[in-house]
Amino acid sequence: MSAHSPLTHFLTRLVGDPPVPVAAWWASSRPVDFDKGQPLLRAGEPWHHLWWVERGALRLYLVDRDGAEANKNFFLDGALFWPITPSLRQQPAMFHVEPLEDSRVWALPMPEPGVAAPSDGWAPWAALEHRVLCALLDGKMQREQEFLQLGARERYARLLAQHPDWPARIALRHLASYLGVTDVTLSRVRSEMGLIKS
Repeated sequence: MSAHSPLTHFLTRLVGDPPVPVAAWWASSRPVDFDKGQPLLRAGEPWHHLWWVERGALRLYLVDRDGAEANKNFFLDGALFWPITPSLRQQPAMFHVEPLEDSRVWALPMPEPGVAAPSDGWAPWAALEHRVLCALLDGKMQREQEFLQLGARERYARLLAQHPDWPARIALRHLASYLGVTDVTLSRVRSEMGLIKS
C-alpha cells in the first residue's frame, strides 16, 4: 500500500511525520471492506491489528452467559482503536466487533507479543498512547458514574451532547443496550424529550 494512504495521512495529522521505520510500518496497512454484520473480530480470537474506520460504523459488544449482547462502544468515521496494552495483544479478545453498516476499515498489523514495535521509543507515538489510555479511563469512570447516579433520560441527554451523530447512524436497540435500558424505555425517553414526532 502506498505510504500516502488515508490512514497514513490521518496518523501524520495526529502525531507528525514519522521516522523511516514507523513510516514503513504504517505503509503495511491495508483497507478492508466489511458488509453490515460481517465480524471484524470474535471473542476468543487474537486481536493483532490497529483499526481505523475510514467510513462506516462499528460496535464493540460482549455476550453474557445467557447469550445476551451488551454494547460497550461504537466507532464511527475517523475512529482509531487498537490493542494498546500488552495483555490485549497476548490474550484472546473478550468481545466482538462488527459493522452496523457497510464499512471500510484500515488494518495495520501490530507486532507479535514480545516483538518491539517500530514506534517504540518514538515520543509522539508514546504521547498518543498516553492520550488514548487516559481517554479510555476517563470514559470508563464516566460510564460507571452515569450508571450509578443518572436515570435513563439523563444518560441519553449526555449521549446526545457527546455523540450527536450516533442516533442517526446507530439503531435504537443498540443505543438502548449501550445505555443499559430497554428499547421501550429509550423510546419513552425520546418521546418525553420531544424527539419522536407524533
